[in-house]
Amino acid sequence: MISILFIIFLSTFSLDVFNEYQGLAIFPALFMHLLVPLILLIAVIVAWRWNLVGAIVFLGFAAYYVYSVGFDRHWSWYASISVPSAIIGFLFLISWFRKRKMIK
Repeated sequence: MISILFIIFLSTFSLDVFNEYQGLAIFPALFMHLLVPLILLIAVIVAWRWNLVGAIVFLGFAAYYVYSVGFDRHWSWYASISVPSAIIGFLFLISWFRKRKMIK
């Protein structure tokens, strides 16, 4: 549930497309803005079955975001995107460990 809310939060950033583009040019721009949330949504669907996939994808996304933004930004840049993604990744990792422990 938290992962879905995070994806919805990321998707709201794509709304700026409607201020910048007109007509049919909106569709490719909207697709590009929604590409990361779509990838994360697919990862969540897969992670409901295999929790380790969710852990890898969300922790990887958190690390990639910090790397792609750069290290010279204000801490709020990282706190708003990277920290929730890392928390979700750790929750998937904990769930994977717990399921693995119950199997043995």
